Amino acid sequence: MPSYSYKAVSESGQAVSGVLTAENYQVALRQLEEKSLYPVKVAEGIEESKVPFAGRRVKSKHLTTFYGQLADLLGAGVPMLRALDVLSRQESHGALTQIIKELREDVAGGASLGDAMAKHPRAFTELNASMVRAGEEGGFLEDVLHRIAVFSEKQDELRNKIVGSLIYPCILVTVGSLVVFLIMFVVVPKIREHLRPETFNVLTHVVFWCTDMLRNNYLMILGVVGLVIVGFMLFKRTEKGSLAMERFKLRAPLLGRIYTMMAICRFCRILGTMLNNGVPILQALRISKDSAGNTILADVIADSAESVKKGASLSQPLGECDLFPLDIVDMIAVAEESNNLETVLVQIADTNEARTARQIDLAVRILEPVLLVIMAMIVFVILMALLLPLLTMGTGITA
Repeated sequence: MPSYSYKAVSESGQAVSGVLTAENYQVALRQLEEKSLYPVKVAEGIEESKVPFAGRRVKSKHLTTFYGQLADLLGAGVPMLRALDVLSRQESHGALTQIIKELREDVAGGASLGDAMAKHPRAFTELNASMVRAGEEGGFLEDVLHRIAVFSEKQDELRNKIVGSLIYPCILVTVGSLVVFLIMFVVVPKIREHLRPETFNVLTHVVFWCTDMLRNNYLMILGVVGLVIVGFMLFKRTEKGSLAMERFKLRAPLLGRIYTMMAICRFCRILGTMLNNGVPILQALRISKDSAGNTILADVIADSAESVKKGASLSQPLGECDLFPLDIVDMIAVAEESNNLETVLVQIADTNEARTARQIDLAVRILEPVLLVIMAMIVFVILMALLLPLLTMGTGITA
């Protein structure tokens, strides 16, 4: 059912705006008339808020707190408008506070909470807004908000774990690169002045050539690197480039497997959560397909929904796509036969998220010594390129 944004005037002359859901334009006008509102502008779709705060992103940890607090207030019997009013008076985060005030205004104007959230796409994802809509329609909004909070918290923990694990390797690469560039720009030219050309070996010629290239053409090198980056960013924005990047993420060596499992776990958790709350499977698949965060996986899930609509099982199309591991497909197939799909999907997410976290730890543990060895080898090559001519010169003098 489409949504309509409206601006109207109440009987007291006060300007009112909001979002409502109606079958068509005439029904939307009739709803405004029933609310004693005189329409000024009614347009299909949801207009993004023009308030300056609406364009700012809100940190996930603040949104997690908001979802949990709103669920607690609604669970305690506090009306929606009162709950939003209470949360809007908290000054924990300026942008979120302003957005909550707008949510309250839209809900007071007749919009659903899900439609009001959809007006702030930089704060609330379309997935969360869709889940809230489903919760409002099914009468289990508190449960949905609680589950969104738990899901967001788990994602934050995994994200923070990944970021924390990569801090040391990033520092290692940065410091090592600076040391190598310092040697190439400062140390190598000074030592070169004291070496005789007849003592040069292959490594010496290679190191001196690299030094000359860096010192004499650094502007051109920076320009080429900049052009490559800009070209890559422009290519990513095209449909073909975006599809190629999505495919690379799934198939990349080592990291592709981790990325794919994280996407599958997100999908399984969201789908299981919605099925557990009574959302029909077709609607749950339609909403949860974007939770994977990958266009190719989303298309596979959409095809699965079509298969389910025709009476087929969910596991069959998922197994044919060659992206879902066979053990997960088998678990989904058994769960469909035993009619406990929602429970098994959440168990799949829990088990594989823990397994993926261990794989990330192992990958980072392997990455650190590999980077150290690479940096040591680069420095060793430079030293050999400089020391061998010095030793040759010393041998000549001794002789």
